[in-house]
Amino acid sequence: MNLYRRNPASDHPDRTERTVRYQRDSVDVADRIEPWIELTGPMRGPRVWNDDCGKWSERPETGDLIAIYDSYGSYRGWALYHHRSRIRLRVVTRSTERPTDAWWHAKAKATALRRLDDPTVPNDVCRIINAEGDDFPALMVDRYDDTLVAVAYTSTMIGIFEMIMPTLHEVLGTKHYHLSSDAKTAKAEGDRPVVRTSDDCPKTLRFEEGGITFEASLAEGHKTGFFCDQRDNRRRIGELVASMVESGKKVDVLDVCSYTGGFGLQAAKAGAASVHCIDLDEKAIVMAKRNANINQLPKVKFTHADAFSYLRTLGQNEKQYDVVIVDPPKFVPSRREYEEGQGKYHDINKLAIPLVKPGGFIVSCSCSGLFSMTDLTETLRKSARARKVRIIRESGAGSDHPIRLDFPEGRYLKAVWMKLDD
Repeated sequence: MNLYRRNPASDHPDRTERTVRYQRDSVDVADRIEPWIELTGPMRGPRVWNDDCGKWSERPETGDLIAIYDSYGSYRGWALYHHRSRIRLRVVTRSTERPTDAWWHAKAKATALRRLDDPTVPNDVCRIINAEGDDFPALMVDRYDDTLVAVAYTSTMIGIFEMIMPTLHEVLGTKHYHLSSDAKTAKAEGDRPVVRTSDDCPKTLRFEEGGITFEASLAEGHKTGFFCDQRDNRRRIGELVASMVESGKKVDVLDVCSYTGGFGLQAAKAGAASVHCIDLDEKAIVMAKRNANINQLPKVKFTHADAFSYLRTLGQNEKQYDVVIVDPPKFVPSRREYEEGQGKYHDINKLAIPLVKPGGFIVSCSCSGLFSMTDLTETLRKSARARKVRIIRESGAGSDHPIRLDFPEGRYLKAVWMKLDD
């Protein structure tokens, strides 16, 4: 299967710009760029679902670029087509110019340069390409020093990444790459999962964030191995704990769904008297322990356990902490699972909030794009019950994770910072 299928018309400018005239209900419509698709309704964002596809000038193949027109006949952009995906079309540009190889390389270079020019983003560990937010739909690329780690959420972007990778290396000065396709979406699209790496690509990444050295496994980690999107929130946790310690307080921290220890280790480095990390992923716990040892942070305790059952046990034992972080996995992966996921967000916070000491803090996160900040705060309100809770901050990912206004699902990471009973 061609993952980036070049349209033969791209070699013939006169043919590329050829337009057609057709009849619909005996009414003439405007000339159109070929090939084209007409939607059954208005354009709702950078994704077009199968049910929204209407008439075609010709049936495309997976990897083809096709011009989109809405039901009113207005041009809406060029999109990549996948014949088995529920997301049938993914828009890559609103320009009438058909994307070529040179166009992709220029776009990759511009995106990488924007990251390098952003003073709020550390250049050695950051997100380089943020999917729809950077008009590279369903493609995420993170940088870890000299290694690029990419995850493609549709097979049509695998070839795109491989094509632009030399340009990214040239701009960023990186040497290695690790590319994988998301196993769940590959199965849904009828494709086999893909893992491709450069020669001598390290299997374990080693990098620094906020004065802490981390390691992350490419083979056993989630997504790109480390969650760069929580960088600013991890820094704020360190600042919060440090300010409490400076005021003379003995600070105990609970990090729920701790993964490789990002929040907990920042708290420990900031002077927390004790840090307790909990995660169900045994391999993540092993890596978190290694990260604690590398940084000589002996006050961090790790527990391999299901968060729900363990939080319930802590509550029964009347344990409480000055700072609690709740950063669970994506509980709402699809619209069909919204109610079930909302129930999980409610339950985990209902169990965590009683573990916060009076005057203490809890940071509750969601990485579900379909679960809005309003959804999260309303769920937290119901979870809080009798506790008096004040929201002191709402935050998300850093500026290396741009969000399209017409794609609110791109605002997937949300964090609500709360103080209790002050």
